[in-house]
Amino acid sequence: MSGIAAKLQHNREKAQGIGSNSHAVKYLNQDYESLRASCLDRGQLFEDDCFEPLPSSLGFNELGPNSHKVRGITWKRPKELCDNPQFIVENATRTDICQGALGDCWLLAAIASLTLNKQVLSRVVPHDQSFEENYAGIFHFEFWQFGEWVDVVVDDRLPTRDGELLFVHSAEGSEFWSALLEKAYAKINGCYEALSGGSTTEGFEDFTGGIAESHELKNADPHLFKIIKKALERGSLLGCSIDITSSADSEAVTYRKLVKGHAYSVTGADKVEYRGDTVQLIRIRNPWGQVEWNGAWSDNSSEWRYVSSDDRARLTNRSEDGEFWMSFSDFLRQYSRLEICNLTPDALTGDEYKKWAESEFEDTWRRGVSAGGCRNYPNSFWMNPQFVIKLDEVDDDPDDGEEGCTFIVGLMQKNRRRMRKMGQDMETIGFAIYEYSGKRQVHLKKNFFLRNCSAARSETFINLREVCNHFSLPPGEYLIIPSTFEPNKNGDFYVRVFSEKQADFQFDTLSFQIIILMIFLSLFHYLQRILNRVVTKSKRNPFFPPPLSDDIKTDGFSLSTCRNMINLLDKDGSGKLGVVEFKILWTKIEKFLDLYKERDADQSGCMSASEMRMAVEAAGFSLNNTLHQIIVARYSEPSLTIDFDNFVGSLIRLESLFSEFFDLCLCFHPQWLNLAML
Repeated sequence: MSGIAAKLQHNREKAQGIGSNSHAVKYLNQDYESLRASCLDRGQLFEDDCFEPLPSSLGFNELGPNSHKVRGITWKRPKELCDNPQFIVENATRTDICQGALGDCWLLAAIASLTLNKQVLSRVVPHDQSFEENYAGIFHFEFWQFGEWVDVVVDDRLPTRDGELLFVHSAEGSEFWSALLEKAYAKINGCYEALSGGSTTEGFEDFTGGIAESHELKNADPHLFKIIKKALERGSLLGCSIDITSSADSEAVTYRKLVKGHAYSVTGADKVEYRGDTVQLIRIRNPWGQVEWNGAWSDNSSEWRYVSSDDRARLTNRSEDGEFWMSFSDFLRQYSRLEICNLTPDALTGDEYKKWAESEFEDTWRRGVSAGGCRNYPNSFWMNPQFVIKLDEVDDDPDDGEEGCTFIVGLMQKNRRRMRKMGQDMETIGFAIYEYSGKRQVHLKKNFFLRNCSAARSETFINLREVCNHFSLPPGEYLIIPSTFEPNKNGDFYVRVFSEKQADFQFDTLSFQIIILMIFLSLFHYLQRILNRVVTKSKRNPFFPPPLSDDIKTDGFSLSTCRNMINLLDKDGSGKLGVVEFKILWTKIEKFLDLYKERDADQSGCMSASEMRMAVEAAGFSLNNTLHQIIVARYSEPSLTIDFDNFVGSLIRLESLFSEFFDLCLCFHPQWLNLAML
């Protein structure tokens, strides 16, 4: 019940704007302003008791307490490291980010890209922080985490060895914003070591709240140029790079003056008429501010002589400023990878940008209930959460003249970095999309997926935090099914859909009625534990001999199940069953027995979780994943099998709750109290 209450509270706060960048959630309930004011009043520097200068804050394995790599580490404040520490010297630049003894270059590349967009940087690094005015040894940063912005407070005690910062540092030596930002990011992920290994797109997203996609240029999407143009029109952040084959290649300059292993920004895309042909051009910026491409369409190349004077005046800039044009075909040949971070509507304040329409939802994979695995497991794949998106409006400029709806799907697994301390890492995840036409609020079963092919799917199943792909499909309704590769893998996930036009998105929303039922089920779960303590000696005392056959596994009905049977049919409040009521009950049990044997497909004498789900629906109860999860958790054995008495107990419980609930819908009555006391 606490989980349900937390979810309701979360939804309520989100509706009030809590979790937006302007009203970020206080991580661990630490409020920067009040903590700083308290420290200033007491004349003491802040010491963060939520992320202390201990070995556990460094790591758990290579940086764990017993590792030789942590010997000699001391935590020092910037004022102990230099005479005049600065938070930011003039403006934040890429030279403020130098890698230390931690494999988080993916994060540092994302931080470096932040410095190219001052508006985005200011959302992550709040202004008015310094080592001078109102200095109290406390700083704060804001990160996007699975749908909400989180404000993270840190003290300025940083890990050092021999008087030098151990991890990220500034080439300036006296500038500390990047080191403190890295510490805040380590805090929200559990420790510094949790940041080892990752994708730049992960950092992009946590610093912008956007959705990031990666394109391998050797197998480029045929519509990639149009994708780039649309991304630029929507204010997206675009970065490209050239892969290296060895560490010696890092930042090596080619004869065409391109730098390997170096992060470039894509800043423009255009077309020009050249000698009777249309040429696609890409504008790229080297953040060094120098070292430019010297091939075709570079600043002083001869190609510019053969375009119109208007195009030449509009596009060329003959100066060594790090920005240059090249043909799109050369771009595909010379560069290895393009990463696009599509920003959320709230990140774009001007009217000059087009904006994506965003839809999002959260859910869980739970063993035996909603963790069905990929299409390789047809018997359980249908059990995964299912979500419907309706695409009505086609793009204004469809690809190849064919009407289509462009959208991006990102599936993200939650909180996996901070779980590394517990020995857990990323699951292998992906998703499939099916063309769908049918009733809403219907969970499609196994036969649908045996008879229908997917309309689209994630490019791969992979053990990264997020799988993200770009699609264009005809107008219609589509079913999105996120899954782990193998079934029965527990996890929480978050899905976003960015569409060019507004989409009707239907996810597994908990209606008020379903929430009440979930609360009731949870209350009864605790009640059952209490009753079992009272009747320890007769925990399996049968109410009457059920009409069982030899091939059905059962231990007889529990006392609590018998109480529920009486409560369901005792209409006069006597606490007893009359002959007619007993006959009705007996008929129900016979019906449940037929249903149980019919749905026991493998004739094992007990039900699997998937058979149970089908049987519950055949009995007339249309439930969401959360309710199925509660039923399986409560009524199944550790092997996820359900015997006959637990099957009957669950159906009797459901029937009682539905009956009571619909009565209560008509009028609020003291029966609410009676129901809670059952």
